[in-house]
Amino acid sequence: MPRSVLDVETSSFWFKIVDMLQHNWAVILPQENGAEVVFFGDTSYIFDRMNFAKAEDAAKALRRNGFALFDDDKDAQSFIPKPPAQLKDEDIYHRPIYSSGEFWR
Repeated sequence: MPRSVLDVETSSFWFKIVDMLQHNWAVILPQENGAEVVFFGDTSYIFDRMNFAKAEDAAKALRRNGFALFDDDKDAQSFIPKPPAQLKDEDIYHRPIYSSGEFWR
Protein backbone atom coordinates (compact mmCIF):
# COMPACT_ATOMS: atom_id res chain seq x y z
CA MET A 1 0.00 0.00 0.00
CA PRO A 2 1.48 3.38 -0.97
CA ARG A 3 2.41 5.75 1.81
CA SER A 4 0.29 8.51 0.32
CA VAL A 5 -1.69 9.31 -2.81
CA LEU A 6 -1.83 12.59 -4.70
CA ASP A 7 -4.69 13.25 -7.14
CA VAL A 8 -3.68 15.54 -10.00
CA GLU A 9 -5.39 17.03 -13.03
CA THR A 10 -4.56 14.87 -16.03
CA SER A 11 -4.58 17.71 -18.57
CA SER A 12 -1.39 19.03 -16.99
CA PHE A 13 0.75 15.94 -17.59
CA TRP A 14 4.18 16.50 -19.11
CA PHE A 15 6.09 13.55 -20.58
CA LYS A 16 9.52 12.56 -21.84
CA ILE A 17 10.42 9.37 -23.65
CA VAL A 18 13.52 8.02 -21.91
CA ASP A 19 13.81 4.50 -23.30
CA MET A 20 11.89 1.98 -25.34
CA LEU A 21 8.48 1.67 -23.66
CA GLN A 22 9.60 3.86 -20.73
CA HIS A 23 8.51 7.43 -20.08
CA ASN A 24 9.04 9.95 -17.34
CA TRP A 25 6.06 12.07 -16.43
CA ALA A 26 5.71 15.34 -14.53
CA VAL A 27 3.06 17.70 -13.23
CA ILE A 28 3.48 21.27 -12.07
CA LEU A 29 1.71 21.91 -8.79
CA PRO A 30 1.17 25.51 -7.63
CA GLN A 31 2.53 26.19 -4.16
CA GLU A 32 2.18 29.15 -1.82
CA ASN A 33 5.67 30.38 -2.72
CA GLY A 34 6.14 29.13 -6.28
CA ALA A 35 5.60 25.75 -7.90
CA GLU A 36 6.62 22.15 -7.37
CA VAL A 37 7.28 19.70 -10.19
CA VAL A 38 6.47 16.12 -9.26
CA PHE A 39 8.11 13.43 -11.41
CA PHE A 40 6.67 9.93 -11.76
CA GLY A 41 6.86 6.88 -13.97
CA ASP A 42 4.39 4.99 -16.13
CA THR A 43 2.95 3.25 -13.05
CA SER A 44 2.27 6.61 -11.32
CA TYR A 45 4.86 6.14 -8.56
CA ILE A 46 6.59 9.43 -7.67
CA PHE A 47 10.38 9.26 -7.94
CA ASP A 48 11.52 12.89 -7.65
CA ARG A 49 10.43 16.48 -6.92
CA MET A 50 11.82 19.95 -7.68
CA ASN A 51 10.77 23.42 -6.57
CA PHE A 52 10.68 26.55 -8.73
CA ALA A 53 10.00 30.22 -8.05
CA LYS A 54 7.08 30.27 -10.53
CA ALA A 55 5.04 27.78 -12.56
CA GLU A 56 6.31 29.48 -15.73
CA ASP A 57 9.91 28.76 -14.66
CA ALA A 58 8.99 25.11 -14.11
CA ALA A 59 7.39 24.84 -17.56
CA LYS A 60 10.45 26.40 -19.23
CA ALA A 61 12.77 24.02 -17.37
CA LEU A 62 10.67 21.00 -18.34
CA ARG A 63 10.79 22.02 -22.01
CA ARG A 64 14.53 22.67 -21.83
CA ASN A 65 14.98 19.15 -20.46
CA GLY A 66 13.00 17.38 -23.17
CA PHE A 67 9.51 17.25 -21.65
CA ALA A 68 6.37 18.16 -23.60
CA LEU A 69 2.73 18.62 -22.63
CA PHE A 70 1.03 15.32 -23.35
CA ASP A 71 -2.34 16.81 -24.31
CA ASP A 72 -0.60 18.96 -26.97
CA ASP A 73 1.04 15.96 -28.66
CA LYS A 74 -1.53 14.03 -30.71
CA ASP A 75 1.13 11.68 -32.13
CA ALA A 76 2.25 10.60 -28.65
CA GLN A 77 -1.36 10.14 -27.57
CA SER A 78 -1.82 7.56 -30.33
CA PHE A 79 0.76 5.16 -28.87
CA ILE A 80 1.59 6.19 -25.28
CA PRO A 81 -1.01 5.51 -22.58
CA LYS A 82 -1.39 8.25 -19.99
CA PRO A 83 -0.72 6.93 -16.46
CA PRO A 84 -3.42 7.09 -13.78
CA ALA A 85 -3.87 10.55 -12.25
CA GLN A 86 -3.63 9.15 -8.74
CA LEU A 87 0.09 9.46 -8.00
CA LYS A 88 1.55 7.16 -5.37
CA ASP A 89 4.37 8.20 -3.06
CA GLU A 90 6.49 5.49 -1.51
CA ASP A 91 10.11 5.86 -0.35
CA ILE A 92 11.40 2.78 -2.20
CA TYR A 93 10.68 4.48 -5.54
CA HIS A 94 12.47 7.78 -4.76
CA ARG A 95 15.40 8.44 -7.11
CA PRO A 96 16.55 12.06 -7.31
CA ILE A 97 17.69 11.78 -10.93
CA TYR A 98 16.50 15.28 -11.86
CA SER A 99 16.80 17.14 -8.54
CA SER A 100 20.39 15.87 -8.13
CA GLY A 101 21.30 17.61 -11.40
CA GLU A 102 22.52 14.36 -12.96
CA PHE A 103 19.97 14.48 -15.79
CA TRP A 104 18.88 18.12 -15.55
CA ARG A 105 20.22 21.21 -17.24
